[in-house]
Amino acid sequence: MMKPQIDLGKCDGCGLCIGVCTRHNLVLVDGVVAFVEVIECDWCTICEAVCPRGAISCPFDIVILE
Repeated sequence: MMKPQIDLGKCDGCGLCIGVCTRHNLVLVDGVVAFVEVIECDWCTICEAVCPRGAISCPFDIVILE
């Protein structure tokens, strides 16, 4: 399962992403965010959008079907 990537060097533990995660997959561990695979991530990308330090990225491939 793919999941958002967390850059631990950028995360300051503010917790904004935890509050917006609709799947409750993010927690604070030792002052930084960690991804807990409770329920599969639905790739809403809200956690990436609210992170003020750019510590979360949700990489994906764009596929064009013809």
